[in-house]
Amino acid sequence: MSKFEQQLAKIKTGNGFIAALDQSGGSTPKALGLYGVTEEVWSNDEEMFTVVHQMRTRIVTSPSFSGDRILGAILFENTMDREIEGKPTADYLWDIKNVVPFLKVDKGLIDENDGVQMMKPIPGLDQLLQKAKSKNIFGTKMRSVIKQASPSGVGAIVVQQFELGRQIIGAGLVPIIEPEIDIHCPQKAQAEELLRTAITQELNRLSATEAVMLKLTLPEKDNYYADFVRHAKIVKVVALSGGYSREEANGLLSRNNGVVASFSRALVEGLNAQQSDGAFDKMLGASIDSICQASST
Repeated sequence: MSKFEQQLAKIKTGNGFIAALDQSGGSTPKALGLYGVTEEVWSNDEEMFTVVHQMRTRIVTSPSFSGDRILGAILFENTMDREIEGKPTADYLWDIKNVVPFLKVDKGLIDENDGVQMMKPIPGLDQLLQKAKSKNIFGTKMRSVIKQASPSGVGAIVVQQFELGRQIIGAGLVPIIEPEIDIHCPQKAQAEELLRTAITQELNRLSATEAVMLKLTLPEKDNYYADFVRHAKIVKVVALSGGYSREEANGLLSRNNGVVASFSRALVEGLNAQQSDGAFDKMLGASIDSICQASST
């Protein structure tokens, strides 16, 4: 069995969840601030990314972070290009931790229009996908955001996601389609109905050999995305924490059978640069345990 086939089997059938370690330039200062590292520590972007890589390295090398409870990890491009303990990050994740590596490929969001924020253009995507493949990345992630229950807006979001998804599949990678619904959307349940319909239409357009993953906001109705969990063209359905606390997100997740977490902020909640390694690992281990348990329903 090839490495890709091994990784595909792990994502499909393994226990655990996906760790989102993909904060980019815009969100990194906030993530570091929550970690107890303030902006006077760095003077330019390169120094900032070095500091955040130190944080991610501490998480990934922690004894609690391993493939028995973590299926995959989503990386920012800068993290993919760096090393952990002398190995390229993606290779360290798979070879040492048995964790499947993914890459965030979007370049952020355009301003809200028609109730949604579409993705910015992604210049050089083909070259980025080639680089990702050469660095043993398994799949990709790209995020857009739904703010209002706009039929045309939601439709446009999903079409854009799947157009890029087919391009990613063509490069030999598995795309995570992430049309996030803002948890503060005033018509959240209606937006979920629009989203489920639009995704179903796009899934029907995929060929028998094409498959995607979905990363969705936890729904208002339990098991609302159950058909996607069972769908032949969906490798896995994962959920984002979306601004909920870890406790809230875990509670909602546990009521959606077959859906696993792909948490970012909720995963690292409570971790601090000033903690001893023992305290850090204990906190991370408790977080991983709770998210893994909520993902196992």
